[in-house]
Amino acid sequence: MNADQDGTTQVVRASRDVKAPPETIFELIADPARQPEWDGNDNLVEAPGGQRVRQLGDVFTMTLTNGKVRENHVVEFEESRRLAWKPASPGEPPAGHLWRWTLEPRPDGATRVTHTYDWSELTDAARMDRARATTAGMLQSSVDRLAARAEADGST
Repeated sequence: MNADQDGTTQVVRASRDVKAPPETIFELIADPARQPEWDGNDNLVEAPGGQRVRQLGDVFTMTLTNGKVRENHVVEFEESRRLAWKPASPGEPPAGHLWRWTLEPRPDGATRVTHTYDWSELTDAARMDRARATTAGMLQSSVDRLAARAEADGST
């Protein structure tokens, strides 16, 4: 377990089994325009369409509720299995924190979805308070909303 000097956990996770195939779930994650539908932190306002992540090295933009735009640099990618990105202010290198989604098919047809926020390499002091305040419960809210959306999409 990574922790900062105050003992705050720097890697938080949330998981659950979702009654939908990984392909359905991954489409909701890999298309940034769909992310505001299920963002449990209500932190995302919008993302332009046509940015579906297809490979390592892709960059997609999002507008946050505070009006700031983030360029998200894809640092891990495996179609329908794993997607991770590091946010950055436009034109700047990533600040060091990482958002990751992993999808594991289960024998019963469900998919184990794990959402991770890792700020162990965060270098931007201005983002430290927000990073420390990001809890597993906040991530669980996104996982739960994603599950509801994926289960609804999978049943149509």
